[in-house]
Amino acid sequence: MTKTGVLAAQNLRDLIARGAITAAPAILPEQVQPASLDLRLGPIAYRVRASFLAGKGRPVSERLAEFEMHRMDLTEGAVLEKGCVYVIPLMEGLALPPGLAAVANAKSSTGRLDLLTRTITDGGTEFDRIPDGYHGPLYAEVCPRSFSVLVRAGQRLNQIRFRHGQAVLSDAELAGLHQAEPLVDGTPVISEGLGFSVDLRPGSGDLVGYRAKPHTGVVDLDRIGHYPAAEFWEEIRTTEGRIILDPGAFYILVSREAVTIPPDYAAEMAPYLAMVGEFRVHYAGFFDPGFGHALAGGAGSRGVLEVRCHEAPFVLEHGQVVGRLVYERMAERPDALYGTKIASNYQGQGLKLAKQFR
Repeated sequence: MTKTGVLAAQNLRDLIARGAITAAPAILPEQVQPASLDLRLGPIAYRVRASFLAGKGRPVSERLAEFEMHRMDLTEGAVLEKGCVYVIPLMEGLALPPGLAAVANAKSSTGRLDLLTRTITDGGTEFDRIPDGYHGPLYAEVCPRSFSVLVRAGQRLNQIRFRHGQAVLSDAELAGLHQAEPLVDGTPVISEGLGFSVDLRPGSGDLVGYRAKPHTGVVDLDRIGHYPAAEFWEEIRTTEGRIILDPGAFYILVSREAVTIPPDYAAEMAPYLAMVGEFRVHYAGFFDPGFGHALAGGAGSRGVLEVRCHEAPFVLEHGQVVGRLVYERMAERPDALYGTKIASNYQGQGLKLAKQFR
């Protein structure tokens, strides 16, 4: 069995060859990322009355029979409407060996479009968590929250990462890694991961972020660099180092820190303490080995923050800690790092919208 840690691209290809990851049609080479596998939407979407988990001992198909309102053919494309919930069987399934578990997450562009996308499984009692030794199908629950989107079968909204054992770095180990190879510019905030804060004092100009407009057209996910940003987003500008978040609004902001993920590690964005304010930083985010790293052509990359405010208006200040990166060891160094030899859209990024906007 593979060593303890997150499985690298070459390990994933081995799992596919052994039938532990199944798919119809066959998995494409470009789905395999340095430390994760992109998952593809199947040809049918089910509009459901409400989000759900299958529950212990129950298949998703049984719950779909309870909650389905209607179904849509995605072969030629269909619109998923803002505020509605859909369940879409994925093309991939799993037959994991004992000791191997998985975790899923939305892809970066999915999060930046405010597409709430979570993975559910037969017998599942948590979103995005696939238990050790799971055999069965995978489903994506998709709820567009800011924009209606046009999707097609085969598109990739979420991704899955496989783990053998537990390889999360303790705070002491993370501090040691930073000493050996700086993970951020400046003094790190380390507490159950590497803390990162929001940048509301840019080096030049006064543009600090974007807020999604409430009434827009449909976003076709296949149209890259197509949509004028101004038709979908309002610019957020300040010279005061603070902004007021509106309840229910969705924002794209950027971290103050430039982050590095060394080649033998992977990271996942996680929420910070709920007590710091009435907002949530959306944690769609696997950070792959090589993100922002010199070996992969980076010099530190900012983390894009997908922020939604809750019940009350909230003042967000420059430098306020809003999230954390949880670092894990890789089982092996990937044979291709993020940003090298693969199409990495966000290497060296700053404040950046999803790739569909220009």
